[in-house]
Amino acid sequence: MLDIGRIILMFGLILVVFGLLLTYGPKIPFLGKLPGDIFYQKDEFTFYAPIATSILLSILITILANLFLRK
Repeated sequence: MLDIGRIILMFGLILVVFGLLLTYGPKIPFLGKLPGDIFYQKDEFTFYAPIATSILLSILITILANLFLRK
């Protein structure tokens, strides 16, 4: 029963973090504009691949998960 409680708590925390990113993400100046993010625009076609931002967020999430989920 304790494991189900932890899963629900982690799911709730993930939703809160995702909601905060959606709300305040555009106000973070470097998010999505890092060197390594690919942006290509021509006429009516736009391509955007946030590679460096994805790597940075992955590292941060991994560090936080290791801190909170360590037994």
